[in-house]
Amino acid sequence: MTLPCITAARRFDVHAHLPFWIDGEQVGWIRSMDVPLLARWPDVFEIGRARVMLAPVFNTVDLRSAALGSVIGALAAEGRIPGWRNETYAIRNAFDAPPLAYIERAASRFFGTMTYAVHLNGVVEYADGASPRGAPPKGAPQLWIARRSDTKATDPGMLDNVVAGGIGWGFGIEATIIKECWEEAGIPEDIAARAVAGRTAHVLQSLPEGTQAEQIFVYDLALPADFAPRNQDGEVGEHRLARIDEVARWIEEGAMTVDASLATLDCLLRRRWIDEAACTGIDTVFAPPVLA
Repeated sequence: MTLPCITAARRFDVHAHLPFWIDGEQVGWIRSMDVPLLARWPDVFEIGRARVMLAPVFNTVDLRSAALGSVIGALAAEGRIPGWRNETYAIRNAFDAPPLAYIERAASRFFGTMTYAVHLNGVVEYADGASPRGAPPKGAPQLWIARRSDTKATDPGMLDNVVAGGIGWGFGIEATIIKECWEEAGIPEDIAARAVAGRTAHVLQSLPEGTQAEQIFVYDLALPADFAPRNQDGEVGEHRLARIDEVARWIEEGAMTVDASLATLDCLLRRRWIDEAACTGIDTVFAPPVLA
């Protein structure tokens, strides 16, 4: 059976989009229905039948960022770009590549540019069947799961990993883990620094606000049996300590976000807590999408 998250991670119709190019390189996907919005700025975009290109006159990072920034501000004021974050993302096709431009995070899906995120599985493995606060023994491992705040701009109220966050410009993976661990779950730096890398998932899916083209760096973090996450920034509604079978059911039912489902599946499969035969097509999301 193909799980909903695996199908969603590749739910993208290339024929409903035009590629977005900067400096001779494709950097995103713009929905065909949104392309006419950009025709108002003929000095910024060169729009053809096969692609949208940022005008070559913008030949530095600063010039490109300024040109895109003016367009993004106007579109956001009209409600075309929702969920303004006041966070800067770099336009780059590889995490270690030099930026071609900088944009507001909320605009990344309008232009379908590559984004990067970390998702952390909070794992509790009880020693000798011990359990916290005098509860009945729990020998089996469990996972801390978060429920996103109902006020979140994306996927409000859905289940998520205990820690998950986009990587803004100027932050590395490890720094983002430490920052997000504290903000989302009150995990101190000395524990957060023990996170262990899993695989990298690749998502290319169409969403109401545009295209999510994202690389998700998956990490596992062993949490003490007596530790309970405490949200610090208001972005998490609650935390639940869940059995593996519960988490697997939430993934199957689509109760978890696509990103969190993929990150959690990676953890469960690597640790052999679920059967890989039950996850048809899972390997496709750990490789960049191929568009025919």
